[in-house]
Amino acid sequence: MVLEKGYLVLSTGDALEGKWLGASSSVEGEMVFNTAMTGYQEVMTDPSYAGQIVTMTYPLIGNYGINDIDFESGEPALSGLIISSPCYKPDHYQANSSIREIVDKFHIPTLYDIDTRALTRIIRENGEVYGKFSMSKEDKPKKAKVDAKIVDQVSVKKMIRLRTSSNQSHLTEFSKAHVVLVDFGYKHSIRHALMELGCDVTIVPYNTSVEVIKGLEPDGIVLSNGPGDPKDLDYLKHSIKKLTELYPTLGICLGHQLVAIAHGGETTRLPYGHRGSNHPVKDLTTGKVWITTQNHGYVVDMDSIDEQEWQISHINVNDRSVEGLMHREKPILTVQFHPEAHPGPIDTHLIFQDFFNRLVRKGEKQHA
Repeated sequence: MVLEKGYLVLSTGDALEGKWLGASSSVEGEMVFNTAMTGYQEVMTDPSYAGQIVTMTYPLIGNYGINDIDFESGEPALSGLIISSPCYKPDHYQANSSIREIVDKFHIPTLYDIDTRALTRIIRENGEVYGKFSMSKEDKPKKAKVDAKIVDQVSVKKMIRLRTSSNQSHLTEFSKAHVVLVDFGYKHSIRHALMELGCDVTIVPYNTSVEVIKGLEPDGIVLSNGPGDPKDLDYLKHSIKKLTELYPTLGICLGHQLVAIAHGGETTRLPYGHRGSNHPVKDLTTGKVWITTQNHGYVVDMDSIDEQEWQISHINVNDRSVEGLMHREKPILTVQFHPEAHPGPIDTHLIFQDFFNRLVRKGEKQHA
């Protein structure tokens, strides 16, 4: 069998040779890399990677296969995937597909046998890099910026109502809550985490009006993760600020950035982003360091935060960037990392518990 060559051509002028895993396909996207050793299924199906070509830095991808449990969306949204070595015969009791079969099923353009170490160095050294999969190393990418309307491609188009399981015996009438999840590209594990705690969840499109959300009578709001530059959603800042004034709010990743913008903060682009499941974050309220899952290319500018109104609750140990905010008077929490911790670790799941406890206390006061 003759393996067909493919090329990754970059906006830097570099060209890397590889082989196609599945059908050849010309595609362009922003170049990013993920340092996780596991969790490739979650990465492939995380809507936050929409518009991006993702390089997995761990050399062997696919060894435990793909299962039906760990999909973070209905189908992958990433533009392309780059791996060093694929495993064709996975070994895991839950596996029912190989990575090759999933690449074929969802038509994910994928190159392997690429020097991922060299590629990661190129991205680290150059920062904002765009690439194209091509059959010719003389080709060049045309894409030169993030799609300003990328969130519209991954957000739900209509409302989805989900009720928590009625057989959760630990829940009482007043220890349940109704959460509206505003979808900028949410991961399914966010809704799972909320429902396991005892929340009914209503998922709404990212541009749903405040009046429609008020009509749903939520106990709290979650602003989800998602792809793209948060500044492209600046037009939503007034409605987001209104929601945070009306309801207890948890912002995750992009949601964290949008809450900051809504309250007068600014965001900046990181040199090459934080993507992986091994990022240390310090909780400034306790002094504890957590290991977190992250996926973002933008951060809240620390100097733009009004410290009379906000407390910086978490910082990144490596680069001291803002990883969490807490309003000094209102029940608003935001985190840059992913507390749903899919694929892990689970250090920060207490963020959901803290948010849920606030909702329950609010419900108990209302019924007192």
